[in-house]
Amino acid sequence: MSAGGRRSRVGRGRRVVVAVVAGVVTLGLGAAAIPRTPSLSAEVTGDEALIQRVRDELPAGAFDRLAVAVVDGDEVTRAEFGTATGPGADEFEIGSVTKTMTASLYAVALQRGEVQRESTLGELLGVTGDASSVTLEELATQHSGLPRLPADLPFVGRVLLANLSGADPYTDDVADLVGQASRAEVDDEKPYGYSNFGMALLGQALAAAAETPWEQLVAERVAEPLGLADTYAPGDPEGLRTDAPTGFTATGRHADAWTMRAFGPAGSVRSTLDDMVAYTAAQRDDRAPGVIATEPLVEAGDGGGEIGWAWLTTPRDGDDDGDGGGDGNGGSASGGTSTWHNGMTGGYASFVGFDRDSDRAVVVLSSSAVSLDDLAFALLEEEK
Repeated sequence: MSAGGRRSRVGRGRRVVVAVVAGVVTLGLGAAAIPRTPSLSAEVTGDEALIQRVRDELPAGAFDRLAVAVVDGDEVTRAEFGTATGPGADEFEIGSVTKTMTASLYAVALQRGEVQRESTLGELLGVTGDASSVTLEELATQHSGLPRLPADLPFVGRVLLANLSGADPYTDDVADLVGQASRAEVDDEKPYGYSNFGMALLGQALAAAAETPWEQLVAERVAEPLGLADTYAPGDPEGLRTDAPTGFTATGRHADAWTMRAFGPAGSVRSTLDDMVAYTAAQRDDRAPGVIATEPLVEAGDGGGEIGWAWLTTPRDGDDDGDGGGDGNGGSASGGTSTWHNGMTGGYASFVGFDRDSDRAVVVLSSSAVSLDDLAFALLEEEK
């Protein structure tokens, strides 16, 4: 999952431990074993200039498959290393870019009258305790006051074990998730705080309201209307497609597929370069289901950025901190705005973004857990 955001002021010590563990599991998987370091695939297709630029600007890290697309209007320029477009194309875990699809589902659910902005976790999921009054709007804008991840010791223990094995640390079902939320501490001030926990709860609350599994909602309300035939949420390991590929940690160690179970709405979707190009261009062009989610609503962090429903909007007058996370502080060029989200799982990294003023969109997908945000922002914000 992508990292970023501001720590809550309530239960700070306990939450710092969870945040540190979360960083370890996404960026440090495989520290306990000597990795077989992959190398960037020699099977290369696409635009020669973009291919060379990608090679020149890759950061240090263990890379394998990599797919990059720059979309100007209807023109798509690609650079692909070890992937294929069209039928049978290699799929990638898109990590926290999944959150933008959960945001689309929120927008659609509002339009259908299934939920209200002030609907609460208590009403929809039966959450008790401090988190029972957290609203869907607070979850969608990352202002819920919930921690990044549950602070329960069993959850933290599983994360530590996953760090040693390269496994998916998210094995909880919806009942577990509701129990964790019922025990969670909530920051009453509710500042911006990037939370996988909160986005998982948002998705499961929408599923409960629609009486439909979240994975099915992704298929019916996001993928099918846009013709995204290779985009899906597996739900559990049995839901993976035949021969579904896996990726590598930042150090080059094999990482298992992340299907994430109840935490799926925060980061479990798999897709291809073609599908993500179609998805991101549809957002740019205001024709995606629930596209209102891209409109900025409130501040996100201290860098001048804003957040809508999951989507971050950044003015091009700050410096990208390059931390691989949705902290609202990306961007570097002067003038204009970038609307974007990134993602990271145990073995993948991703970025989607667009600028409506320049009519440009950018997609970056990698089968290695190494942030490529700097490359993505540079491509998105450069002058034509």
